[in-house]
Amino acid sequence: MTTSSALKPSRVVIIGMGAVGTTTGYTLMLRQRSSELVFVDVNHDKATGEMLDMNHGLPFTGGVKVWAGDYSDCKDADIIIITAGASQKPGETRIDLLKKNASIFKDIIDRITEVNSHGILLIATNPVDILSYTSWKQSGWPASRVIGSGTLLDSARFRYLIGKNKGIDPRSIHAHIIGEHGDSEVPVWSLANVAGTDLELDEETQQEIFNSTKNAAYEIINAKGATSYAIALALDRIVAAILGNEGSVLNVSTLLEDYNGVSDVYLGVPCVVDRHGVREILPLPLNETEKLAFQASASKLKEQIAGLE
Repeated sequence: MTTSSALKPSRVVIIGMGAVGTTTGYTLMLRQRSSELVFVDVNHDKATGEMLDMNHGLPFTGGVKVWAGDYSDCKDADIIIITAGASQKPGETRIDLLKKNASIFKDIIDRITEVNSHGILLIATNPVDILSYTSWKQSGWPASRVIGSGTLLDSARFRYLIGKNKGIDPRSIHAHIIGEHGDSEVPVWSLANVAGTDLELDEETQQEIFNSTKNAAYEIINAKGATSYAIALALDRIVAAILGNEGSVLNVSTLLEDYNGVSDVYLGVPCVVDRHGVREILPLPLNETEKLAFQASASKLKEQIAGLE
């Protein structure tokens, strides 16, 4: 590392200071992921209030410059996290949000790309796979630098529930949810394991665990109105992998081409993530049932994308 690159501040901009954006900002501040953290919201007073509240805690944490800004602050951003948009209401699916958020995103992406051509877009707004795809198309950026949060959170929920059932630390559970971040997501039971050993779960238990995984967001939204903590931790994990140039394997949403029979759509699959974004997409040897479900997930999203055109 040269002296100039060592001194160059890292900047993360969060657009949208609702429950997800605010909790993500707080998580990034606590973990000191970047030297600069900028909050942007259509309600500038809201962004200012969140900034002030966090700044007053800096004597306990230090290390991060936090301010409420605008789109011009995206110019020097390494990562721009988009959490803005209409939120999912009780009884509403992620796809129900599509048309509302697609129009919001058109303006957001245009304003970002006016001032930045080198950063990484990290999309968290739902339906995240479709909005990641349309953001890639609209931005003109390489797909490697337009990333959706994908099924990283779903996989974490999956691992947690398996670990809870087995009485094992979820960090020691190796299991994937792939496909849509939503109702058509696919559990890869054929590869799930603990330290290379089979999980030995009967089909009924597997179905219960998967249903709890798939419906987790609905349960949380019905109970408290929005998800925030776990998705913030997932976004923090992606930011850490990018800024730390880790080469970590994370189930993010990325553009697929001939992946288990799927092309020209964003879906969550295991990817190597580093300073350049998605460096590599890792193949998964799915069984026939999983492959067909994955292809059905892709077809569902492609139909929704076609409906926007």
